Amino acid sequence: MKLLNYQADRALISLFLLYSLLTGCQTAMNQNNTFCMVLTTCPNQQEADAHARAIIEKHLGACVQSSPVHSHYMWEGKVQSDPEILLRIKTTCERYKALEQYLKAEHSYDVPQIIKIPIENGLTEYLDWIKEETTVK
Repeated sequence: MKLLNYQADRALISLFLLYSLLTGCQTAMNQNNTFCMVLTTCPNQQEADAHARAIIEKHLGACVQSSPVHSHYMWEGKVQSDPEILLRIKTTCERYKALEQYLKAEHSYDVPQIIKIPIENGLTEYLDWIKEETTVK
């Protein structure tokens, strides 16, 4: 009987871990489950800088890093290749929806890249700073 309970417990833990992986920022085991990084791209540095400034001013993100990248993709049935500026936005899961709404409304692309990546762990002081800077005052 004890072995059966152990196996059942292992199955439940496995299911919980799978659930945690699939739900990203909503994992209960992770004490820092409130943070994420959002990726988007812009066609040029001018637009990237404008978005970065607006995101910081609106407290949608605490930090926005930009880097030049070269993207290859399919669009309207043709292979495309363009230089772009990648933005990495550090924010909270709580502010994600507002950030997504801002990007959808203000971005020059018809279908902008908006990808949310959970931050599982990090320096506590840095994560506290992200929380502080994304709190609407």
